[in-house]
Amino acid sequence: MGIRLVSGKRGKRPGAYIGSYVLGKGFILSPEQAEDLIQRDTRNKDVLFPYLNGEDLNSRPDCSASRWVINFHDWPEERAREYPEVFDIVERYVKPERMKNNRKVYRDYWWQYAEKRPAMLKALRGQDRVLAVALVSRTVMPVAVPTGQVFSHMLGIFATSEMSHLALLDSGIHGAWVEAQASTLETRIRYTPSDVYETMPHPVEATSAMDSSGIRLADFRSLVMQDRQLGLTKLYNLIHDPNIIDLDITSIRRFHREVNEVVAQAYGWEDISLEHDFFDTRQGVRFTFPAKTRIEILDRLLELNHKEGKSQKRLEVGGGVLF
Repeated sequence: MGIRLVSGKRGKRPGAYIGSYVLGKGFILSPEQAEDLIQRDTRNKDVLFPYLNGEDLNSRPDCSASRWVINFHDWPEERAREYPEVFDIVERYVKPERMKNNRKVYRDYWWQYAEKRPAMLKALRGQDRVLAVALVSRTVMPVAVPTGQVFSHMLGIFATSEMSHLALLDSGIHGAWVEAQASTLETRIRYTPSDVYETMPHPVEATSAMDSSGIRLADFRSLVMQDRQLGLTKLYNLIHDPNIIDLDITSIRRFHREVNEVVAQAYGWEDISLEHDFFDTRQGVRFTFPAKTRIEILDRLLELNHKEGKSQKRLEVGGGVLF
């Protein structure tokens, strides 16, 4: 857009991260292979985990992982070898490919993931659930998922399970910012946390109304996905189809309207008329706001971002660091 944006400081926000870059198909196992390895030696549970990627998140009714993955964490080779059957798989199927890699660290530590994301792992410590979004998607709809699994580099992970935050990220206000700031890949959106999430100004405080509306949306959406046996992508194809007037689908639309209203109120934007209907967007017809409303929302977010930039500049200059 040609506009310089700053990372937002307004309001409390959890960190956003890109999942681990495994780099090596030999790490990946079927559930049956993982179960067999655990039955052979229960200690193997220490290094075998569900492996959640963007495709599973968007296509499976429970947003669960369809595959498992070997994970030797940041361990030295000697410790990894204490799990001989699992280590042998990595040595046979990962090491030969890693030895061809141009990066020395990937060759030297071939039994470890290429990018382990220590900052993300630290942020997730002690949390049972987090919010996740597929980084390339037509949907861009974060959902809550359990920790205790390996998150693929095709997922964005938000280090929180607060439903007020889910309401914000599933709102049309966040959607308007995404539409303006994210790049596209064919008909899909490429969501980059540093370009989208970190530059988006948040409400000064999350509200109890955001929390309760986020819970209602998430719980009912999950029930519909299970009942219809649909993943997020196929579900939202129905939500954005004006010809679909089934009660469960119209109810999800109603919950989205409620989320949008309480998020707008949290920003103090009671004067914005949120006229929900089906409108053309860059991603096709969507159940959303009209273009004039999306532009107004974007203008207000840009103004807040600009104010944050000025505030950040004053703080940094005051601390002796030039912005």
